[in-house]
Amino acid sequence: MRLNQKIDSKGKIKNIIFDLGGVIMNINYHRTVDAFRDLGLPAIDEQFSQFHQLQFFSEYEIGEISSEKFRSEIRKLTDQKLSDESIDQAWNAMLLDIPPERLELLKQLKATYNTYLLSNTNDIHYNYFSNYLNKHFQIPEISGIFKQDYYSHTMGMRKPHPDIYLKVCGEQEISPDETLFIDDTLPNIEGAEKAGLKAYHLTRPETLLDLFKNGTH
Repeated sequence: MRLNQKIDSKGKIKNIIFDLGGVIMNINYHRTVDAFRDLGLPAIDEQFSQFHQLQFFSEYEIGEISSEKFRSEIRKLTDQKLSDESIDQAWNAMLLDIPPERLELLKQLKATYNTYLLSNTNDIHYNYFSNYLNKHFQIPEISGIFKQDYYSHTMGMRKPHPDIYLKVCGEQEISPDETLFIDDTLPNIEGAEKAGLKAYHLTRPETLLDLFKNGTH
């Protein structure tokens, strides 16, 4: 299976880097905002969003603070003795489902392209979607779906900084100009383009499967 010709008109793409949330896994940030509001954070929509967030959210996403420290910061904001479980449930509320047809598509693409995952994430979210895959698809590790998977909290950097894309390309010895990056967030797309990658901004209602319509050879 190959990319839609409109995206790869010259047939140069050999590698594809996928974002996770909003591309492979369906997400809804408002669910986490609502869940934290219910826990006693009335201004959470100002403190956390996909684009603007308090410093400790960003620190957690690049692995500078632990999950324990992250939960402690949430408790400070609420001034309540919240359980780890209640914080984790609110934090994971944004993570929805992975349609099985997307996983099937990824398996097919791996036979044609070098496929990679690059996600801005954190340890609590990583554990959640790993457990989700194991429970619903009997897939023990998401790494088995790709040639290699990369995560901001283990890399110490995050999208959209160009260095994170160049690090992936450098470690995998792949050329940025032969690499397509797919993400649902425009700043991440712009960061990839600054690094020399070809990038595609996936926006609703379009899904990953739409990029490969009529692309079978």
